[in-house]
Amino acid sequence: MRIAALDLGSNSFHLLVVETRRDGSFIPLAREKEMLRLGDVVAREGRLTEEAIEAAIDTIRRLKTIAEVQHFDEIVAMATAAMRQAANGPEAAERIEEATGVAIEVVSGVREAQLIFEAVRASVLIDPSPALCADLGGGSLELSVGDRFGLAYATSLHLGVGRLTTEYVRTDPPTKKDRARLRDQISKSLDEVLEDILACGPKLLIGTSGTFCALARGAAARRDGIVPPSVNQLTVTARELAALAEIIYELPSWERARLAGIEARRADLLPAGVAVTEVLMERTGMRELTVSEWGLREGIIISTIAKHDRVEFSNDPRAIRHASVLSLCHRSRWPETHSRQVARLAVELFDSTVALHELDSEDRELLELAALLHDIGEHVSRDGHARHSAYLIENGDLRGFSPVEIQMLSCLGRYHVRGRPRESFHAWETLERKDRDRVLRMLSLLRIADGLDAGHDSVIGHVGAELSGTSVEIVISGRGDAELERWMLQRKVQLFQELFEVPISLEVVPTGPEEMQALASEETGLA
Repeated sequence: MRIAALDLGSNSFHLLVVETRRDGSFIPLAREKEMLRLGDVVAREGRLTEEAIEAAIDTIRRLKTIAEVQHFDEIVAMATAAMRQAANGPEAAERIEEATGVAIEVVSGVREAQLIFEAVRASVLIDPSPALCADLGGGSLELSVGDRFGLAYATSLHLGVGRLTTEYVRTDPPTKKDRARLRDQISKSLDEVLEDILACGPKLLIGTSGTFCALARGAAARRDGIVPPSVNQLTVTARELAALAEIIYELPSWERARLAGIEARRADLLPAGVAVTEVLMERTGMRELTVSEWGLREGIIISTIAKHDRVEFSNDPRAIRHASVLSLCHRSRWPETHSRQVARLAVELFDSTVALHELDSEDRELLELAALLHDIGEHVSRDGHARHSAYLIENGDLRGFSPVEIQMLSCLGRYHVRGRPRESFHAWETLERKDRDRVLRMLSLLRIADGLDAGHDSVIGHVGAELSGTSVEIVISGRGDAELERWMLQRKVQLFQELFEVPISLEVVPTGPEEMQALASEETGLA
């Protein structure tokens, strides 16, 4: 089924066309955005002008044409604060529907917050929970609190960046009086809902929408020296945002537009955006902001899918990561039996060598997921498949992972066969030293696990390691003499030996057919 979602926001109109999958996930087919700034018009005029309505009609016609090229089965359009707050909003929606043939639902602020939260919990890892989710649009600020089980609280405030800029920013750059007026109005509005929000006990702040993403991207660019290609699950600190805010406040909009990571068309709205961010973080006591690239349009998609096929969320907050990885694996027509075997062996090796590698549970999870992904590049070509695996991992729209974790997974995919990571590989180049060290330790285990299923026939039942002060003995059990696996192990242990400076010996313990059959049944039962 193909669904087209139209998010008719106060700043921009967004189109997202997707193809849904049986597991409730979806594959983006087309994206398009047009910045109309309807919220500015409503803030000035109190209504949508004739010119604004005509611009909306023209834009929706164009977006509908793009969606038609993708042969959508259903189109769902939702309008938010600008049309909700305009005196002539209902009449404008009716005119647009008559002119375009697209039915428009003008959603309430609370409904908007609910849909956005559905997208957020399907996009980023909510841990610790619950999370306060903030969506900063042109005409309103939607706030919601919830966790993987669902939503506990939702509200909407008239604190959109377009509205605030029009009403409270008099000069460019803003004066101290402008900034004081902004902060005062934001604080007064938050007073109305702050007690209810804090009563929910949020432990994490997640921001979604173009303004939050732009601020996080700009702060990360100042911190790391590069503009991150993706900001989903990216976290920046209040201090980093404050440093960026001072620059934004001092520069005129034309110079703000030249800042790394900043979208030029959003430059004039940034003073209001940083004011909302600062006051919200101060009043809620949050010291970090994590951003989600998914918002209302993805929430529309998820809601529409649920009408046809109810998708249940797991009570494990990290399940989003496994589901996202498996979705990419299936899309890439992965060698499933081999990949699951390598993942199982990698985890067994990890658990039996903790005293040596000193990695933690988060690394264990990354290793397992990297093992599931390591051969997805064969979908493109067997020759050089490691390079293709790395590319697919970076561009596979994986959810619930920070940009650093995506880079680490990419490195594990790129170098799982042979070689040391090189500075010329961009994902490796951007990693800090501590994360590079983690990658190398995981990589040494992944290579051994991959070698132990060299024939892709699941000969090995179990693998473990016995550590002594001067050596490591790897013990494998399986069918037959495991001759190929023995030979491959000698080729795959080099990195492990170099990192931990220990010699390795091998012991093979035969396994009976009953145990191997039970193990095969266990593998088949995996999701």
